[in-house]
Amino acid sequence: MSAVKITPEMTIDGKQVKLTNLDKGFWPDEGITKLDLLQYYADISSFLLPHLVDRPMVMKRYPDGAFGKFFFQKRAPAPRPQWIRICEIMHPSANMVDFPVIQDLAALLWVVNLGCIDLNPWYARCDDVDRPDYLHFDLDPTPGATFEKVLEASLLVRDALAALEIPSYPKTTGSRGIHVYIPIVRGPLQKQVWSFAKAVAKDLEAKHPAVITAEYRVAKRPEKHVLVDYNQNAWGRTLASVYSVRPKPRATVSAPVTWEEIQKGIAIEDFRIDNMVKRAKAKNDLFRPLVLQKGRVKLERFL
Repeated sequence: MSAVKITPEMTIDGKQVKLTNLDKGFWPDEGITKLDLLQYYADISSFLLPHLVDRPMVMKRYPDGAFGKFFFQKRAPAPRPQWIRICEIMHPSANMVDFPVIQDLAALLWVVNLGCIDLNPWYARCDDVDRPDYLHFDLDPTPGATFEKVLEASLLVRDALAALEIPSYPKTTGSRGIHVYIPIVRGPLQKQVWSFAKAVAKDLEAKHPAVITAEYRVAKRPEKHVLVDYNQNAWGRTLASVYSVRPKPRATVSAPVTWEEIQKGIAIEDFRIDNMVKRAKAKNDLFRPLVLQKGRVKLERFL
C-alpha cells in the first residue's frame, strides 16, 4: 500500500488538496467508491506519473461514476490550484486551449477528484506538441471477434515490427483490446508518425486478411476481425494511459503485460483496481522503456 492515505483534506509536498464525495459509489454494484479510486491512483502513482509528466491531459469526467454520463473537457477548470501546470495549445479552430498537466501526486489526485476515471495524456510533450515520442497501434475486435483473436493479432503486429528491428510493448486497454506501443526518438511530425503507422497497418491487413483489418470506415469493416487502428496516432487524439482504471465492470485497468503473457493467454479481467498495485510492485514498470532515452526507435529511417 501507499504511504499516502486519502483523506478529504490533504497536504502533499506543501500543496493543499481538497477531495470531495469520497463515499460516492463509482462502481456501486461492486462496492467500489470514489475513495477507492483515489487510493488506487495514490498507490500506483510512482509507476504512473513518469508516463504523465510534461504531457497535456484531456479530461474525461464521470461525475456520477463509471456507468453514468461522461463528458470531455480540454480546458483546465477555473478556479483551480495555482500549482496546476498549464499547457497552452493552439487548436485548428484558432482557439488557444489551456490543458492541465499532471506533474505530481497532488495534481493527479486533483484531476481524479474531478471524476476522471481513466487518464488521457497527449502523445507529445508540452514543449513540442507536434512531435510525439511514441506511436502505437490500437487493436480492437470487430463484431464477432473474440479477445483470443485480439491476442493473435497483437502477436502478428509484434512480429511485423520485430522484422523491422522495432521493439514493441503491449498493454491491455482495460476494455476490449490491446495497445502496442513503440518509443521513438522525437523528431518526426505527428502526421509522419501517423503515416508510418498506417503503412504498417495496411501491410498487416494485406498479409493477414483473415485476421486483421485496417479499414477505418465502420460500415466496411469485416466481422470477426481485429482492427489495427492506426488513426489513433492523429494529432490531438489520446488513449487511456498505462495503469488507467477504465469505466468497465470490475474496475479493470489498462495493464502493461509481457509478450510471453500474451502468448500464454490473458483476459482483460485479470487486471483490476484491486490487484494492479501488487502486480506492479512485483514486476516493476513494464512500460519503463517508454520513458527512457535509450532504446528509442529512429523513425526517420522508415520515412
